[in-house]
Amino acid sequence: MSGLKFIIIDGYPKPSREQFEEVGMTKAGELYAKLLLQHMPDAKYDIFYSSDPGVVLPNEEELEKYDGVLWPGCNLTVYHDHDERVTKMVDLCKAAYEVGVPQFGSCWAAQIAVYAAGGEVKPNPKGREMGLARKVFLTEEGLNHPMYEGKPPVFDGFISHDDEITKLPEGGKWLASNDFTKVQAVEVKYKKGIFWAPQYHPEYDLHEVARLIIAREEKLIKQNYFNSKEDLMNYVQDLETIFENKNNKDLRWKYGIDEDVLQDSIRQLEFVNWLNKIVIPHSKRLE
Repeated sequence: MSGLKFIIIDGYPKPSREQFEEVGMTKAGELYAKLLLQHMPDAKYDIFYSSDPGVVLPNEEELEKYDGVLWPGCNLTVYHDHDERVTKMVDLCKAAYEVGVPQFGSCWAAQIAVYAAGGEVKPNPKGREMGLARKVFLTEEGLNHPMYEGKPPVFDGFISHDDEITKLPEGGKWLASNDFTKVQAVEVKYKKGIFWAPQYHPEYDLHEVARLIIAREEKLIKQNYFNSKEDLMNYVQDLETIFENKNNKDLRWKYGIDEDVLQDSIRQLEFVNWLNKIVIPHSKRLE
């Protein structure tokens, strides 16, 4: 199908987006637009910078004109009910559930998928999971779930988060896990809607995660991921070197960088499966 239309909700506040630009990172909404066009070149999309003052998000009637809602990561906190920037996005997620527009996203997306349907999200007592989520494994429900059709049962993924899902809502499925974060992916069916979301980021590549590490320098040094800025920048440079030359055997061996994060066909499979198994069938039903 061609000409499907998507809404992308980039909830990063403007100063955070400007920081991404300063470190050479693609803005979260644009990164999802790139991912969408990579796999559906004729797709149309609208990006809403929802945390900017005065931005009005679509109501239910307007949402129904879209074939899917895409949620990039976000550095706000989903359970901050006092923050209007957050509640505005939670309300949009609830509206999409209400009218049945399929939803997909990463990181913050998994948390808002659960929270908007009555689940629970809290700070991860282990602190920040950053860079690569190691040894993510599919649960029993994940092994047979269409989002993971064709995916290895154990894999690594790019990741950056402080909070974690601690309770699934009714209609929620636990699809993936690892030693650091129990819930690494979910499906939530709520009202008329369905939401697929990994906690890790299929849309990132080594370059994007390297730039994000620079953006998170203060937090990462404080949490002892790096001893100094020099250590951090050496790591960033090595990731960039692998990104430029994926056959760099010594650095790939040093950091344990495998094909599951280097190859788009493996890393982005969750998103591709969502397009093919949820979005396109949903759109055909409405024709």
